[in-house]
Amino acid sequence: MKLVKKILILALILALPGFLYYLLTSEGKNRYKPLPVFGPKLLAKTTHRVKGKDIPDTIYHTLEDFNLKDQQGKAVSLKTFDQKIFIVNFFYTHCPTLCKQANDNMDSLAVLWAKNKMVRFASITVDPSRDSADTLNSYAKRFKAAPNWLFLTGDTTNIYTLARKGLLVDALQTGKDDFIYSNKLILIDSQKRIRGYYSGTLIDDITRLNDEIKVLITEELRRNDKPLY
Repeated sequence: MKLVKKILILALILALPGFLYYLLTSEGKNRYKPLPVFGPKLLAKTTHRVKGKDIPDTIYHTLEDFNLKDQQGKAVSLKTFDQKIFIVNFFYTHCPTLCKQANDNMDSLAVLWAKNKMVRFASITVDPSRDSADTLNSYAKRFKAAPNWLFLTGDTTNIYTLARKGLLVDALQTGKDDFIYSNKLILIDSQKRIRGYYSGTLIDDITRLNDEIKVLITEELRRNDKPLY
């Protein structure tokens, strides 16, 4: 019964984007409210026309490139996530409870989306001096982590800059075993824009994130007019 239930859940996940796409394009009407784009926004000098009026284009906040490595020691940069929707969170391996709760929920999502080539997950350590690639590899094995879930390390400058300036969340070491960091799971679209923040420890937020991944896939389908899964 458990296997049948998992198959049904997976089938619904894979089928829903197409159904949502139909709703979005049915009779040429946009029937679904898009997800917000987070971060500072600037008005561009270019415009687009809406109902006969010239409307300034918006320049949205996007992630800048970074250089990290995964639990296998392989280089990871923004290019790794080209044409992908991805979910990011921060943690450290010797974190007592909150990190495990958040990563338990990341694990559940990664398993649900393991067959979808469009969706990826990344957990980034805020303690790279102790969390080497080998340490992260051992940590990932505890979860039997799906291939679509990367555990990333690097130097603190790269990691903390990515957190604060890219993902707009806290990341700071205040003592040997003390870290200030966000427990949010952060949803990023294929254009490298932030589309949502979700508590890593609240089931309601995890459910909302799962739903909004589907919405974002539908948005990508509509933008590209082709299947991305």
